[in-house]
Amino acid sequence: MTSALSPDGSLRLVIFDCDGVLIDSEGTSCRIVAEVAREAGLTVSDDDAVERFGGKALPELRREIEQASGKSLSDDWAQVMKERFIAAFAQRVEVIDGTHDMLDAVEALGLPVRVGSNSSVAEMDTKFGATGLQDRLAGRIHSAVDMNAPKPAPDVYLQAAAEEGLKPENCVVLEDSDTGARAAIVAGMACVLLRPRSEPAPAWPGLVRIEKLSEFPVLLANVLAVQDQRRS
Repeated sequence: MTSALSPDGSLRLVIFDCDGVLIDSEGTSCRIVAEVAREAGLTVSDDDAVERFGGKALPELRREIEQASGKSLSDDWAQVMKERFIAAFAQRVEVIDGTHDMLDAVEALGLPVRVGSNSSVAEMDTKFGATGLQDRLAGRIHSAVDMNAPKPAPDVYLQAAAEEGLKPENCVVLEDSDTGARAAIVAGMACVLLRPRSEPAPAWPGLVRIEKLSEFPVLLANVLAVQDQRRS
C-alpha cells in the first residue's frame, strides 16, 4: 500500500493524537490513575505513573489495576475517572510547547486536520477550551473511548478519515505513544512518532520519528513538494 509520506503517495489529511502531542495533560491524568491504583493497594509512585499508565485507555487501565490488585473496581469507575480528569483539566492544562505555531504551519500547507484520541470528547472539550484550541478543532475531534474501541484498535483513525471522505493511505498520524502508533499502522496510515531520541521507540517499518513539534510541518512540506513534483 502506498504511504501518505512516500514520494508516489498523496498526503491529504493530518490526524493528531491529543495527549502528549497537542495537550500536555498526560502527567496529570496518569497521576490521578496512580492515586486510584494506590487506593486499590498497588505500589506505584507519581514519578512512575506516566511510564506505567501513559497512552492506555480506561478499560485497559481498569483491567490492569484489577488484575494487579485482585480487587474489583466499582461499576461506575470509568465515569468517575472521567469526571476527575475533567475537574483537574479545568483547573490547569497546557499545550505541548510549539502546538499553536505547528498547527498554523500545517494549516498554511492547505492540509485539513482532525484529532483521534483515547480521551473522551468531554475531556477534550475541556482541554481544548482551556488552551484556546476549541475554535480551530471544533467538530473535528474523535474519541476512541466514546466509540468503545480504544487504541490500539484502529477505529478512531479510520472514522476520522471517513469523515473527511479519504482513504487511510491519504492520512498521516502524529502520535507519541506505542499504543497510538500501533493503531495508526493497523489502520493503514503513515505514522510520525513524537519522542526524544534519548527514549526508546519501536523499530516498526514505516514509522518516522521526530523530537519536536517544529519538525512536523517541515517534514510535511518536504513530502508535499516531492509529491507535487512527481505528479507534474
